[in-house]
Amino acid sequence: MNTTSKPIRITRGEGGEVEVEGPYDVFAAEVLRRAGFLFEPSLRGHWIRLPFDLGRAWENEHASWAAEMLAAARYPVRLDPDLRVSRPGQSAPSAPKHRPAMTAQAPPAGRRTHH
Repeated sequence: MNTTSKPIRITRGEGGEVEVEGPYDVFAAEVLRRAGFLFEPSLRGHWIRLPFDLGRAWENEHASWAAEMLAAARYPVRLDPDLRVSRPGQSAPSAPKHRPAMTAQAPPAGRRTHH
């Protein structure tokens, strides 16, 4: 689990791309991959983003699903309000239809935190 109080942030960037910022570990990275995020090498580590040009509804669905899975695993997570599929007070988003739901399991021991 993220051992800092800084949240994993899922945001829509200035160019319209959905990206992830903040500290994450191996387990959080696998959750993000499961939700459809790509990890592109960059000078500061990895640029974590959803694929481009799949539509706002698809992006919102996958961003919301990632945030819900991270929160269920007790990571501090901040999802931009415009990415949220369900409004606060409504039921949580379900897994996107083309992917099976993630099963709950204990995180692996000894995970390292990446920045």
